[in-house]
Amino acid sequence: MSEPETILDVQGLDAGYGRSQVLFDIDLSARKTGAIAILGRNGAGKTTLLKALIGELKPMRGRIRFDGLEAQDVTTERRVRHGMGYVPQEHAVFGKLTVQENLTLGAVSRRERPGIEMALDFFPKLGQRLGQQAGTLSGGERKMLAIGRALLGRPKLLMLDEPTEGVWVGVIEEIAHRLTDLRREISMLLVEQHVELALGVADYAYVVDRGHIALAGPADEVRDDARLLRYLAP
Repeated sequence: MSEPETILDVQGLDAGYGRSQVLFDIDLSARKTGAIAILGRNGAGKTTLLKALIGELKPMRGRIRFDGLEAQDVTTERRVRHGMGYVPQEHAVFGKLTVQENLTLGAVSRRERPGIEMALDFFPKLGQRLGQQAGTLSGGERKMLAIGRALLGRPKLLMLDEPTEGVWVGVIEEIAHRLTDLRREISMLLVEQHVELALGVADYAYVVDRGHIALAGPADEVRDDARLLRYLAP
């Protein structure tokens, strides 16, 4: 059986905020299916990496090639239309809109105007909350809504920043189960503080330390690497 083709290829990426450089010479790649965990302590540069990939930050240097597109040269909107999806850590839903309105907004960017049923199949609990304002949902339900809305854009690559932060343990298990299924269909980058969950979902892992890739390899190998705890320690 042939290996899945590469969909994302990042080379020599430097990024930061103003004159403050956060990422240094990042090399990273992802296949068309499967999940990659991005691990590291708080402040290591994980969120900065996702923002640079989606276009919220302009790289200081480097190349981001996504499914044939030289993404570092185009807008966030163009990247999204080309198949990038992004669920940020915070402010991922419109709190004053209902669940149904949030999902409908997620679908309008596609020419074929898909319905919201795909998101409801993925997270059935959302079907019980369609008329409820998103801001009144539990933390776990808001995460489900944000992921479901992103999926309605039919991404080829879905980037998730802390999808289980502030989520009750029972909902964490449901989200992990759904992401495990999803990795068979699309490519995912998963920034996650729950290390065991991330390595359980992911096929491959990168560990970021002070803006550099300090460790990389198949998820099982990274889990067993004695250096992992050092790079995750506060």
